[in-house]
Amino acid sequence: MSSSPKVLFGFHAVGVRLRTAPKSIVELYVEASRRDARMRQFLHKAQEAGLRPIEADGLRLSRLAGSAGHQGVVARVEPLPVTHSLDDLLDALKEPPLLLVLDGVTDPHNLGACLRVADGAGAHAVIAPKDHAVGINATVAKVASGAAETVPYFMVTNLARTMGELKERNIWCLGLSDEATQTLYEADLKTATALVLGAEGTGLRQLTRKTCDALVSIPMLGAVESLNVSVASGICLYEAVRQRGGR
Repeated sequence: MSSSPKVLFGFHAVGVRLRTAPKSIVELYVEASRRDARMRQFLHKAQEAGLRPIEADGLRLSRLAGSAGHQGVVARVEPLPVTHSLDDLLDALKEPPLLLVLDGVTDPHNLGACLRVADGAGAHAVIAPKDHAVGINATVAKVASGAAETVPYFMVTNLARTMGELKERNIWCLGLSDEATQTLYEADLKTATALVLGAEGTGLRQLTRKTCDALVSIPMLGAVESLNVSVASGICLYEAVRQRGGR
């Protein structure tokens, strides 16, 4: 899993870190003027964890977070230790792996939403190439609503090689393509599966596409030609969940 961001912001992202690793929080800033029920509950949890929040105005919090969407909560944190390699994670699984592979997703909002849906669907990991992807930053963590802390995110040097290693483990690499004749709903997702999705608009890169074992499409019944990658990820992952009996 890649290093955690130096800054987390928003109730969900900071709340997950507060719950799972409070000692890693170096400084916790809260908006002085906000004292609604949600903030009071958050402050109570912070105090229970032994933290003393620093009051600040909204402008300072926006500068710290690099965003105005901080909700009145910003934390400076230490990176969490890397606990797994992808091989270690796969070796430890007691059930068929369900992986999400993202090829060319560079928008932090899209990545954050993908991590959130991966967490919700119980995906074991998200994999992306180092040179065609966004890393975990504060915006990703905010959009992910805590999932950036819980879903292993592996950035690999060579995506095609990593997919080849997955195939050697008998993990079926299933790519999503608008041009595929088979639909997602005709695929067997009960076995070990890596769902491979490209960026909205450009889709899968040619080498990634060729490395997939098979390609499937999501039926598009209206006027638009494609879905946002996070929406498509949700449809694919939850179809796997459905086929696996809800896991």
